[in-house]
Amino acid sequence: MSDASRTAMVLAAGLGRRLGEIGTRTPKPLIRVGDKTLLDHVLVELAAGGVKEAVVNVHHLAPKLREHLGARTPRPHVTISDETDRLMDTGGGIAKALPLIASNEFVVAASDVIRRGDGLEALFAAWNAARMDMLMLLQPRETATGFDGPGDFFLNASGRPARRGDAARAPFVYAGLFVCHRRVYADVPAGPFSNNLVWDRVNAAGRLFGLVHEGDWFHVGTPAAITLADDAFGD
Repeated sequence: MSDASRTAMVLAAGLGRRLGEIGTRTPKPLIRVGDKTLLDHVLVELAAGGVKEAVVNVHHLAPKLREHLGARTPRPHVTISDETDRLMDTGGGIAKALPLIASNEFVVAASDVIRRGDGLEALFAAWNAARMDMLMLLQPRETATGFDGPGDFFLNASGRPARRGDAARAPFVYAGLFVCHRRVYADVPAGPFSNNLVWDRVNAAGRLFGLVHEGDWFHVGTPAAITLADDAFGD
């Protein structure tokens, strides 16, 4: 992936309902883990991977996110996609932000996941736009700290993911990071929709691939998960 196309979209507009009372006063991306907010952990990761421009969407407690982002000086440079009037969900948020994303290829990052390791660089190194429309990072479920679900995907020897479906468990969790081509957001609904719609379309076309992350991974969606991550980053 060329340096020119190293741009990003950070999904930061969620309501944080699983955080309970904490989420009513602090937007989830501004929860602190160690010495940084969740959002800053992600932006630092993106900058370390060579990302120079990032679009961040906002909705819940948007003024606090705007204030925080406005005070930042390090790369990447941030542009805000405003969803104050209407929350667009994960896929709709990206589709709304596309006019703010200059490159055809870009990375999408969730703002409630922290990774330690070379996951972003591994994605960039493995990305092949001739074969792929999307390449997502997957975390082994047994090393997914803060995740309490049954898993999301299987992965075959060719790097093609398959949904868990009716299986009781799947070995991999979506790790909150993927690279894609903007063409996958053509012909999508005008309103809110989940990224699952796009993932399933791309998978059906044989152009969705997965890459296993070998580093530490923390999903921070509940008060208990905050404690787990903070303990790890406070060492």
